Amino acid sequence: MFKLKRVYEQPSPDDGFRVLVERLWPRGVSKERAELDLWLKDVAPSPELRKWFSHDPAKWTEFQERYAAELKEDEAALDVLKQKGKEGTVTLLYASHDEEHNGALVLKTYLDRHHTK
Repeated sequence: MFKLKRVYEQPSPDDGFRVLVERLWPRGVSKERAELDLWLKDVAPSPELRKWFSHDPAKWTEFQERYAAELKEDEAALDVLKQKGKEGTVTLLYASHDEEHNGALVLKTYLDRHHTK
């Protein structure tokens, strides 16, 4: 099972395996406070796509399509997540303030559609 959570929220035991899925380290969060099991930069949107999107909700639909295409091109980067998802809960941690328009949401949707049971 894949869950989403902002990295700024308090860690909890039901988070399971905690993975930061951002290319850049989130501002104001220490590594200790984040309580990560893994920082998986390679599954985050490419720097070019991230800059193009710039958290603009008007670009959301196209961002989802472009990011899903990037994920499809590099399935190997998802191997750890796929394996951990089979073992138990995986919480995908993200830094964005926008909970409805962010890369982690696209990643979770992609994993749920392509890599569950």
